[in-house]
Amino acid sequence: MYKVSIRFFNDRKVRAVWDEEHCKWWFSATDIVRAINNEDDYAKSRNYWKYLKGKFVKEGIQLVSATNQFKFEAPDGKMRKADVLDAENVQLLAKHYPNNRANDFLDWFVYSDNSLDGQSKKKAYTLIESGLLDSMEPGTISSLQQIHAYLFGGLYDFAGQIRTKTIWKDGTLFCRAEYLPENLRMIEQMPETNFDEIVNKYVEMNVAHPFMEGNGRSTRIWLDLIFKKRLKMCVDWSKIDKKDYLEAMRRSTTDARPIKALLQGVMTDRIDDREIFMKGIDYSYYYEEHED
Repeated sequence: MYKVSIRFFNDRKVRAVWDEEHCKWWFSATDIVRAINNEDDYAKSRNYWKYLKGKFVKEGIQLVSATNQFKFEAPDGKMRKADVLDAENVQLLAKHYPNNRANDFLDWFVYSDNSLDGQSKKKAYTLIESGLLDSMEPGTISSLQQIHAYLFGGLYDFAGQIRTKTIWKDGTLFCRAEYLPENLRMIEQMPETNFDEIVNKYVEMNVAHPFMEGNGRSTRIWLDLIFKKRLKMCVDWSKIDKKDYLEAMRRSTTDARPIKALLQGVMTDRIDDREIFMKGIDYSYYYEEHED
C-alpha cells in the first residue's frame, strides 16, 4: 500500500507515490506532461509522453525503465499502471523538454518542497502517523494549538501561539486581538453533537483566526478531528473545488449554508484511510496557494 500524494501546478494535478523501499517519491510522467502543456485531454498527454520517451531514448537520455511503474486511477476510474519518474529524472525531463514551457514547471518543482509550505506539508503528512491526533480532545483550543504547533514548529516562531495582534486578510478584519481570548473561550464551549453544530463551530473559528498565519490548514484538520470523534465521519477534501471552497468560506461570515452544502456532499466514513488523509492535506495546502 503506497502513500499517494498530489501536488498542483497551475491547477493541474501532479500525482506522486511514496516508495517505502527506496525512500523516495515517484511522480506520474503523464501528469507532468499534462501540467507543462496545460492540456485538458488526458489521452493526448499520455500519447505525448510516449512520444517524448521514445525521443529521449534515441538521444541517449534514459528517464524511465519498465520497472518504474505504479498504479494510478485512470479517467475511467480503474487503477492502471503508469510510468513514473523520481525527482532527479523529473528535473532531467524538464531540462530537455522540446520547448521552454517546462521552465516555470522546473522552477516550481525545485522550489515547492523546500518552501515554508512545502516543509509544513511534510510535517502534516506525518501527523496521522504520530498518534498525536488520537490523543487530542476534539473541539478544544488546546487541540487546535497542538495541530498548529506540529505543522509550523521550527518554521514560525509563533507556532501554536494565539496571536496578540489584530490582522486583516483580503479586506476581511478578523477578531480584534483584545477580544480574541474571550471569543475563543466562547467558541470552545459551542456544542458539536451534529453536523450543523460542528460546521457552525468551524465557521466561528475561521472568523476568529487565532494565529498570525496557518489558520486554514490547521482548522481544517481540527474540523476533521471533530467529525471523526463525534460522527465517525470526515471530509473528502479532494472532492471540493478550490474556488467553490474559498467562495463558500468567504460567504460563511454571514451565511453558513454554502459551506455546509459543500461539506455535506463529500462526507465519508473512511476515517482511518491514510489516502483520504493525505489527499486532504494536499488539497488543504492547495487552497492556500495564491491565485496569479
